[in-house]
Amino acid sequence: MKILLVEDDPTMRSTLERALARRGMQVQGCGDGLRALAAWHGSAPDVVVLDLTLPGLDGLQVLETARQRGLTTPVLVLTARGTVGDRVIGLNSGADDYLPKPFDLDELDARLHALARRRGDAMPAAADGGWRLGALRCERDSGAFYVRDEVLELTPREAALLQALMARPGHAVSKEKLFELVFPGEADVQYEAIEVVVYRLRKKLAHTGTVLMTLRGLGYLLKAA
Repeated sequence: MKILLVEDDPTMRSTLERALARRGMQVQGCGDGLRALAAWHGSAPDVVVLDLTLPGLDGLQVLETARQRGLTTPVLVLTARGTVGDRVIGLNSGADDYLPKPFDLDELDARLHALARRRGDAMPAAADGGWRLGALRCERDSGAFYVRDEVLELTPREAALLQALMARPGHAVSKEKLFELVFPGEADVQYEAIEVVVYRLRKKLAHTGTVLMTLRGLGYLLKAA
């Protein structure tokens, strides 16, 4: 398993690198946010372990930028910020799990393996390197969607919404985040407009082997039917 470890404390980073390497993992360490994004793009890790307090870009900015760029790697937020509010912010920004410091190494190991297994089960890659869920397929380069071998006709806003949901299958994406992606910079659009796009997209997904669910208070998620 390949791990990208983003931690600005050099002592903590080197200790974790050695400990995880002894457990058979390939660990790439990084100490600031900008380098973390470059390493994430270049190394294709299985799981990212991400501290929130980083120089350059903080952890939440790294996470949000990566998700906007379509990077779907599971992320375990590892930080001394342990309040419920901090956990909610991290999860809503695209994290998959959260482990506050101090932590037990065995628990970290178990969570990393669980995230890697979940990724393999939830999002098999399409032949072209894109995403696939149920009978639905997305070409990453072109952004085109297919149901089996037929093109799924979508408006640009529906496509932006579906791509954001397919990037994190089985995980809630907040209404706020989806609004930013579907209506970027459109200050005159009512916040409830995202519900109209969800409604129209849900109808088009009726026979694709996927379900677009509304989670009250959390957002929306896409899962296999």
